[in-house]
Amino acid sequence: MGEPRGIFCSAQGCVGDVIIEQRLVESEEPASHVPLACSAQYCAFPVDGNVLCLWNTKDPSYQPLTLRGHHEPITAVAFGNTVSPLLICSASQDYVIMWSLDECRQKVLQGLSPRGVVMGTLLGQVLCLRLSPDDRTVAVCAGNKILMLDIESRSILAELEGHRGHVTAAEFCPWQTHIIISVSEDRSFKVWDHHVGSLIYNSPVLTAFPLLSLLIDAKSRQLVTGCANGQLWIFSLVEGHHFRCVTRVSLKKKSESFSRRVESRLCCLPEESQHPCTHGLEKGDEVEASLPVLGLAPCDLSAIVSAPCVCGLSSETTSCLWIGSSAGLFIFNLANFDLEAVLHYRDFRSLSIHVAGSCAVMSKASDDKAICLLTSLFGRKIVMLEIRVAALVRSQQGHDAGRHLSVLPRTCVGPTSPLCFTTAKESKTPPAPQRQSAGRSTVKDQPLVFHTKVRSSGYASAPHITMFSPKANTRKRGDHSSRCRDGPRCKEYPLESSPPTKLYKQRVLAHGPAAAHCVQYSGDGQWLACGLANHLLLAFRADLSGTPTVFSGHDGAVSTVCWSHDSRWLLSASQDGTLRLWSFRRAELALCLGKDVFSKPVRSAQFYYVDTFVLLSSGPELQLLKYHIDTCKDEIQRYKQKSRCKRVFRLPTTGRTEITSLSAVNDFYSYLVLTAGRNRTLEVFDLNAGRSAAMTVEVHSRPVHQICQNKGSSFTTQQHEAYNLFATTASGDGIKLWDLRTLRCERLFEGHPNHGYPCGIAFSPCGRYVASGAEDRHAYMYDLGSSTFSHRLAGHTDTVTSVAFSPAAPQEGRLGRGGLRCVLLCSQCLSFGHLLSTTEMHGRVAHEH
Repeated sequence: MGEPRGIFCSAQGCVGDVIIEQRLVESEEPASHVPLACSAQYCAFPVDGNVLCLWNTKDPSYQPLTLRGHHEPITAVAFGNTVSPLLICSASQDYVIMWSLDECRQKVLQGLSPRGVVMGTLLGQVLCLRLSPDDRTVAVCAGNKILMLDIESRSILAELEGHRGHVTAAEFCPWQTHIIISVSEDRSFKVWDHHVGSLIYNSPVLTAFPLLSLLIDAKSRQLVTGCANGQLWIFSLVEGHHFRCVTRVSLKKKSESFSRRVESRLCCLPEESQHPCTHGLEKGDEVEASLPVLGLAPCDLSAIVSAPCVCGLSSETTSCLWIGSSAGLFIFNLANFDLEAVLHYRDFRSLSIHVAGSCAVMSKASDDKAICLLTSLFGRKIVMLEIRVAALVRSQQGHDAGRHLSVLPRTCVGPTSPLCFTTAKESKTPPAPQRQSAGRSTVKDQPLVFHTKVRSSGYASAPHITMFSPKANTRKRGDHSSRCRDGPRCKEYPLESSPPTKLYKQRVLAHGPAAAHCVQYSGDGQWLACGLANHLLLAFRADLSGTPTVFSGHDGAVSTVCWSHDSRWLLSASQDGTLRLWSFRRAELALCLGKDVFSKPVRSAQFYYVDTFVLLSSGPELQLLKYHIDTCKDEIQRYKQKSRCKRVFRLPTTGRTEITSLSAVNDFYSYLVLTAGRNRTLEVFDLNAGRSAAMTVEVHSRPVHQICQNKGSSFTTQQHEAYNLFATTASGDGIKLWDLRTLRCERLFEGHPNHGYPCGIAFSPCGRYVASGAEDRHAYMYDLGSSTFSHRLAGHTDTVTSVAFSPAAPQEGRLGRGGLRCVLLCSQCLSFGHLLSTTEMHGRVAHEH
């Protein structure tokens, strides 16, 4: 047989600065689904059916190396893992042959025909080969079984049987080399111990389509497998996680969402920067309906992170992988489960292949270039592409999305800033009369008539303070300062504390059907406020002892509750359209703003700028209110509201979309306010400048129902960069961790069921954990360094709707929606719930599941 015919071309004049077509060969046999392999120095593929051809990726001027020995078409190719000697294994229906490339190159230089070592004969149809990390064992996936062959003795070490379809891919575990994982056309994966030949784990059927590819990421310890319809399944291989599913990703949906975000970013750039330099790049046709995952390979972006010209990436999100599909290449982030870059073949008209049948990719951490080997789905062409990863990522990432944003202020307050507002010549409220001694006050302060005590009239006694509303919840708080000064809660919050795992205490909230909507600890960690659907606001001691203070007055469910920085005031918003400010010490209303003040219902409200303002959202507007609380005690006219409030600033969102959630720091001075819109946008406002500072689109697949910032507490000190982290959550779309400086999603937390009810989230004061409620009656704890939950806290009988961490001690609260209608206090975590009757509870659970 003669040399394989083909046309080999160099890089001159090919495509552009993103992708270069280095080589091209045309085989005599169809090349639609031939096996491909890439290493750091070579690319391997069969031509003319049974001839193995190797290209040198470092120097295109090298002549290709052809290896002959098979009589049947080659069906699998794999490189070894050691550099010297570099091995390559090929398989067909007749032989499994191991080649040493150094020896083969020497034979060719001597004018001899290179020969390999036959490892096995007539083993069946081999679809995959994989060499162990030490290159001592090769796994041969023949039919529905895996044969473990010893390379030195050429003997069968183990035969792994159990799949019901052809095994399509297999990988050795990098940190446990005795474990091998395989996927099959039976749509499941299996975990084997090939040293003893036993099955460790057998997954259920994952999808209706065959699993085609497999990759094990050692950095994140995750298993990634792709199927024929473009679905990615990711499982955790961390010890103790029992191969739990972390997430499932649709490559087609991710590609469409990424394209919309790129278009939005390019529209925000200056006109001269809207078209990146990609010669030969044109707008291609629509991609095909399905994107089969043909190949997976590691992708290290650490070299790109260090480059100053590439923005928007951080070292925590560089654990990525290449996804090769029939329509293009994708860089997928294993931290936030999103795309970093997309390359569609059809967008580059000069490429010889626009629809691929097979794909193999290789990239090194020390090099900006990646090598991709493609075969044509409808032809006989095989091409080698060189991809410049930095140019590809740079052309699709946002520029200066949030480079100058920081929660910690970097400049002084401007003279025209809304934060400089002070009420013009506010009339000074006369101080409350000083309390006299007990003996004199009974004579001087009382309106005597007969100058004698008349028991029937009651004039000689103190006037009734329950003149218009009962005040039954008054409690002595004189020992507050001494408790805070001498108690353990004034100690530093342990930054290395472990997450909560044990139930500590529970408390009944209500004895009838009522829903607990929100919960928040006071800044000193002494008190806990809870808003209920029965129109009440309750304030408990942090240890849930004693009788709670009851704040009544709302005519609708309390949807928002917030403590002031000094823990003296409580702010509540209700579905009745009113915003109320309460005096916590007196347990009475201090200020009420009704429907006449706000044109739209108040969805979120909080204290802001160290209690200087009240920040709220009403419809599409962000409003800043300056308030004054009159502390004068006039028992005769106490029904008159002397406290007042004035709107000092209002700012609409871009596109005037309704605000679904907002968040701002109140523990220290900060200019930034984060808002989420009904149209799934996230917008950052700079109230020092009085304008919108940045915006990103398609934050979640559904509108965000909560934004939670890493605010720490007065008992902890975190690194200043950590305060720029915040999280968002939406029903059915998990929790996303963001960096304010880049407005990029850094990590995605999925695993807690949340499909219909808006479950709340909270940061721990140490900044290491995020807690979330869930619809399976559990609270979930996530470590920020992992994408799957670390602990699952049980105890509720229905949906856990809100969570809160104590700022002073490692304990967290959870609010559950079960029939027990209770508050659970765990060793480090407290949670509240939505309280429903038995019929309502069962009906909702059945509907959600």
